[in-house]
Amino acid sequence: MSSPPVAPPGWSRWLVPPAALSVHLSIGQAYAWSVFKPPLEAALHLDGTESALPFQLAIVMLGLSAAFGGTLVERNGPRWAMTVALVCFSSGFLLSALGAQTEQYWLIVLGYGFVGGIGLGIGYISPVSTLIKWFPDRPGMATGIAIMGFGGGALIASPWSAQMLDSFGSDHSGIALAFLVHGLSYAVFMSLGVLLVRVPRADRHEDRGVSSLEGVQVSARSAVRTPQFWCLWVVLCTNVTAGIGILEKAAPMITDFFADSSTPVSASAAAGFVALLSAANMAGRIGWSSASDLIGRKNIYRVYLGVGALTYLFLALAGDSAKPVFVLCALVILSFYGGGFATIPAYLKDLFGTYQVGAIHGRLLTAWSTAGVLGPLIVNWIADRQEAAGKHGSALYGLSFAIMIGLLVIGFVANEFVRPVHARHHVPAAREAADVQRHQSA
Repeated sequence: MSSPPVAPPGWSRWLVPPAALSVHLSIGQAYAWSVFKPPLEAALHLDGTESALPFQLAIVMLGLSAAFGGTLVERNGPRWAMTVALVCFSSGFLLSALGAQTEQYWLIVLGYGFVGGIGLGIGYISPVSTLIKWFPDRPGMATGIAIMGFGGGALIASPWSAQMLDSFGSDHSGIALAFLVHGLSYAVFMSLGVLLVRVPRADRHEDRGVSSLEGVQVSARSAVRTPQFWCLWVVLCTNVTAGIGILEKAAPMITDFFADSSTPVSASAAAGFVALLSAANMAGRIGWSSASDLIGRKNIYRVYLGVGALTYLFLALAGDSAKPVFVLCALVILSFYGGGFATIPAYLKDLFGTYQVGAIHGRLLTAWSTAGVLGPLIVNWIADRQEAAGKHGSALYGLSFAIMIGLLVIGFVANEFVRPVHARHHVPAAREAADVQRHQSA
């Protein structure tokens, strides 16, 4: 596992995206966490802020493990990373099952949040560098295919989880059994990626004559010292905060939003809404990231952040007057959210090259950790306070939406400051070639 498996002659690069998808579709279950929130709140007597804690910690650990493990992933290769992700992610569910069965909420936080979150981070970055090296001619599309799986994981997990809770029961024992089934099933599915993934040979000439070693190359150590890195950190953090605030609370949010209307939303319809958001998230990852190959990374982020702010404004003004408007706006915001994730590796590749892009990507994902706390905290804390003040329906979320608009404007400005990296940060070509050769022949 410590040596990356090198593709034999004739190996098709199109076998690598399915390997990445098997991991990302599994860890993408994190986006279906809101399905478990109401049952956990009822069974363990939690409020909305408390029930968000496992998800928030998982996203924090995702960013931290990606940042600290990025260099190890570059050194040991995608198979090692996928194996670590499999063990941690599945173990997190098993610990959570024990916590639910014994009604020890701290075990769910530890399992799903801390241990499972490490699996999320290592699993998320495990194929990114490899995909960019296999597809230097279409990096946005390649990373979009894989990261699409992370966004689409909830499309499978949301109805699946809801069905299990209906079958097993929504008490603590039913939740425990659902967690157990998740952990075992994902272990089997993720193993397919472990067995299938390969890295390209050092002497391989890429399709269309494009080499992954051409152009500017910057080390991870140097990248974090550039203003470009921190501008992109702000861009990613604000875009993620705006999307994850809806996604983490999606099921209870749509229920609350239309509770006072003539057509309230049932629990099953709310779960369907989560699945729709997952579909938009997934479609945005492949659609918008592929579009970035045509119109450029900066332009596509102008769409994510600028149009996203206007969509949030429209959502806030519409209130609970029309359910289709709420659903459509949420779908647009989640498509931008997913597209932002899928495009950022290609944006990093454009600015810093492929030399240590996986490690740079891992460090940038600390922005996701920050957003994973900010988004749910803003939405849940404000909703809890507004409810305590006697407000209800769409009034629970008006202030949250205004904050999200402000954050997206900040991200839009940060994107405008992104410029090419100064030559003093570039890695000499001879050193890069030697490092690549050493890693692939290890």
